[in-house]
Amino acid sequence: MSTVIEQAVQARLIATAPQSRVIPAALRYDRTDPYAVRLVFPPAASLDGAEVAWTFGRELLAEGLRRTAGAGDVQIWPCGIDGVVVEFHTADGMALVQFEARDLRLFLARSYAVVEKGGEARHLDVDADLAALLREA
Repeated sequence: MSTVIEQAVQARLIATAPQSRVIPAALRYDRTDPYAVRLVFPPAASLDGAEVAWTFGRELLAEGLRRTAGAGDVQIWPCGIDGVVVEFHTADGMALVQFEARDLRLFLARSYAVVEKGGEARHLDVDADLAALLREA
């Protein structure tokens, strides 16, 4: 079984000016970083023409499908019948992006097939991670 999954999704960038627009995005999960998911927006989706990637907790994503979750740079909540809004904060501002909940549920189900929910700690290699940190120091 692959240790990495990727899933293309459509997102709606919620904006007032000029207007909201649909943008592509990709969700990524890697068993070597079992607590995290990565959400990547291509260069065409950003104001400065650079790829934008956010990494946040898989549990945050799962909780945000059910109720408002997050208190920091990433906040997630259900919206409407089958929508989920993800709010991103940086020092330069914030962005609101809406996804179809079924796409996020499918991604989570696929990630749980790679690393079961609650089993993340068994996939960590603390010794190797510590050795890598010490090499960088």
